[in-house]
Amino acid sequence: MHTDGANQAPSPAAPRPLALLTGVGRTAGLGAGIARQLARSGWDIAFTCWTPYDARMAWGVERGATAAIEQALAECGASTATIEADLADPSAPARIFTEAESRLGTITALVMCHCESVDSGLLDTTVESFDRHFAVNARATWLLIREYGMRFRGTHGSGRIVSLSSDHTVGNLPYGASKGALDRITLAATRELAHLGVTANVINPGPVDTGWMNQETRENCVGHTPLGRLGTPQDTAHLVDFLCSPQGQWVNGQLLKSNGGLA
Repeated sequence: MHTDGANQAPSPAAPRPLALLTGVGRTAGLGAGIARQLARSGWDIAFTCWTPYDARMAWGVERGATAAIEQALAECGASTATIEADLADPSAPARIFTEAESRLGTITALVMCHCESVDSGLLDTTVESFDRHFAVNARATWLLIREYGMRFRGTHGSGRIVSLSSDHTVGNLPYGASKGALDRITLAATRELAHLGVTANVINPGPVDTGWMNQETRENCVGHTPLGRLGTPQDTAHLVDFLCSPQGQWVNGQLLKSNGGLA
């Protein structure tokens, strides 16, 4: 017996997977750009921010930023959860995962955009600054990945870990050194979480002006980039979106330079 398809009930929409993003504190930031792109691609988004970090940086606190980000994600159909967390606190990663799971469900993708970044060199870096950079950029990355690995219950092959890195070390010693540690920690997950079917990659997006560049820095970066422009959060977001998609599964264990050919 043939049944007219017009009389059939529509199939329920597939549930949206959940991505946990760290370091999404400002609307102009890389984290916010990535969150918006993933939301457009069908992900729900839990994201962390830490206002005291912005308060001590040159750009300052952006009032209403988290509400604006939440609204932009909701307009893409995403459910959201904002979690304020100091990633220098070793207890923060477990709390973040517990809160995200209790509010939105199981986490499929972990995208780490957080950082501590205060310029200093070999001769003027303080021990306090060095330790703070490693606590946020390296130790928290390890603890977040560990928490993800212990809790992941997704389909084999669906899990994703992506970290944002940098190779800028000269004049920015603790940042660059701790990001180097982040690279190794993230890429270790390629093998150590292989039994879960989780891929792990690192992206070096090059210099992206999210409010920290002066005119001299902008001109220098543009002059050394073959495409003759600065990178944007959307440039990085497109790559993260691909890596988190089913089509990106075969890219695994890579440190990818997505910087427009910056020399």
